[in-house]
Amino acid sequence: MQAIELGVHRKRVVQVGMGLTEKPGNVFGVYHGIRQRTEPAYACIGCGMCDLVCPNHAIMPAHNDERDKLRMHINLGGEPRRRGGRRNDPRSLLDEIKFVRISMLTDPALDAGRHEFELRTLLGRILPPEAIVKVARENGWIPPVREIYPLIVGSMSFGALSPNMWEGLQMGVAYLNEEKGMPVRICTGEGGCPPRLLRSRFLKYVILQIASGYFGWDEIIHALPDMKEDPCAIEIKYGQGAKPGDGGLLMWYKVNKLIAAIRGVPPGVSLPSPPTHQTKYSIEEAIAKMIQSMSMAWGFRVPVYPKISATSTALAVLNNLARNPYAAALAMDGEDGGTGAAYNVSMNHMGYPIASNIRDAYLNLVKVGKQNEIPLFAGGGIGKNGNLAANGAALIMLGASGIQVGKYLMQAAAGCLGSETDRCNICNIGLCPKGITSQDPRLYRRLDPEKVAERLVDVYMSFDTELKKIVAPLGRSTSLPIGMSDALGIADRNAAERLKIQYAV
Repeated sequence: MQAIELGVHRKRVVQVGMGLTEKPGNVFGVYHGIRQRTEPAYACIGCGMCDLVCPNHAIMPAHNDERDKLRMHINLGGEPRRRGGRRNDPRSLLDEIKFVRISMLTDPALDAGRHEFELRTLLGRILPPEAIVKVARENGWIPPVREIYPLIVGSMSFGALSPNMWEGLQMGVAYLNEEKGMPVRICTGEGGCPPRLLRSRFLKYVILQIASGYFGWDEIIHALPDMKEDPCAIEIKYGQGAKPGDGGLLMWYKVNKLIAAIRGVPPGVSLPSPPTHQTKYSIEEAIAKMIQSMSMAWGFRVPVYPKISATSTALAVLNNLARNPYAAALAMDGEDGGTGAAYNVSMNHMGYPIASNIRDAYLNLVKVGKQNEIPLFAGGGIGKNGNLAANGAALIMLGASGIQVGKYLMQAAAGCLGSETDRCNICNIGLCPKGITSQDPRLYRRLDPEKVAERLVDVYMSFDTELKKIVAPLGRSTSLPIGMSDALGIADRNAAERLKIQYAV
């Protein structure tokens, strides 16, 4: 951020003579040092990189807790200097949920350390046998289904993330699949992906996202004849938790020649995505045009599903999907999702809590008898306070088939320096001090892709262990406890009534 700079300073040294009658004299010298810039455009973001790179640890950032001193910065230009980075409310309903059902003497799976677990979930439409026969006869195809790990690397685009960060995540996912036997999947986000990935065998570990800007899809369509493997799935993004009802924006700072070539635009221009797909004006039209066309592009071999923001209208989308066998799943992104590239007003005042939204969706499927047919995937604020496995298990027991996580992996796998209380949060302008979200090679070379891959593997292995420790006492050692809400309790009576779980205090 160039908050400090080299400077030439004048130093005064007082000289005192030996005699009492002599007056002290001044000697002025010049020395070189650093000084902090005070202009708002170069405000310190508190990332701490100055301390990390200083060989003598002679400098460190100090947080100023007096909000009045930021008044000039906040009022400058009518916009706050502080950006998002999840909601500024540190509380999380998911952290308050307890797991209260323990099969003390009825199931040997209590000991998670001595029993084998296969914690897998399904991505794809799971039709009843008679419906599968009917669809096969009428259409000549069976809805494709993938067995995957319930923790998905959420959609972070090639462009939003630096090349080193993106490569590190891909390497970690490949290692988990091929060395650890964990069918982990990663979603590309809008913006496409490098052509070499599209033509490699690692594509089967990738969920390709198409969003309202259609960025990167020329490369994907052109690579179709050369693809050695089908992608795991196609995700169609209609909304996201960080900016519900608003499109994304990749600022020109980050659109270098590589990103511009993949996205099919001139370099150095801002890339806004429309709030919705401009060729579709209703849920029915979206399914007819988008989902069916994507299914046809891959010969009905690949699951296709939409991703929406968690809102009060999510049930309308779900009810429409339930009537169409082309829709493979539904992903919902709650209000707490988002990085430092999200707008503050959107983060704090728009969206719907993911816990209650996923619960409503699951209970709605129960009413129509399709709770085991359409998988629901939840995202947005999972692991906000570090409790990734506990939050994920709670959402699964509320009805989710899996969870999508983005920012937690940026913080854990790449060492993000941002916080929820006005520290760093400059993911949008390409000056990320760790090189996670920067397209400047001077910055992203600080990030070692192999270290990112190693830490991603560590995150998944620890998540797997903790999830088994939670699931084992439930007596469900062979399958995920999807919708097993009798295992949940909470000390908040209103929350218990809203989620329809036990009130435990």
